[in-house]
Amino acid sequence: MLTYSDVFERELRKIIVAEIDRLLGNLGHGMGVTDHAAYMKIVGEIAGLRRALEACDEARSFANELR
Repeated sequence: MLTYSDVFERELRKIIVAEIDRLLGNLGHGMGVTDHAAYMKIVGEIAGLRRALEACDEARSFANELR
């Protein structure tokens, strides 16, 4: 049985991955990329979201150590 925190983490991950996919799609199709600064902003957002996924993994590892 999943706990509330398990469900929360799973749904948060889905939202983050969907946003990464959306941003990657924008880069692939050139939508929203008008200049180098816009490109770098999107790349930075993707990097930040990937870091958020890594932080989820770290938090999960920490929580599992406490059990």
